[in-house]
Amino acid sequence: MKNVTIICLLLAGVALVAGSATAGDHGGDIHFTRPVEAVLFSHDIHVDQLGFDCDSCHDGLFEYEAGAAEQNGDFTMESLYGGGYCGACHDGETAFASDTRCATCHEGVKGYNRALGKTETAASHH
Repeated sequence: MKNVTIICLLLAGVALVAGSATAGDHGGDIHFTRPVEAVLFSHDIHVDQLGFDCDSCHDGLFEYEAGAAEQNGDFTMESLYGGGYCGACHDGETAFASDTRCATCHEGVKGYNRALGKTETAASHH
């Protein structure tokens, strides 16, 4: 009986840890390298803070696989300006327009390297 109780407690603990990890993990940060390098998409901001769910973007705007959009020939700033991809919401009404507040998404090369954990030396052009 004691062994059964221990096993049940262990399984409950594993389920609790797995459940809490899944609840807080909505894909992490996505670093886009196209159409312009150094763009950060934060699932935390869009899902946890703003309350969007997965289907908000993964209903046809984006595939679930990170980086898949970058392989599409139409993943361009012009496409975003026309309402594609991020531009579906970043239209100036639902959210800030994709052709304004550039630094909100475009973190720049230094910010991109910092987010990836690269040091100043590693990021140097020399």
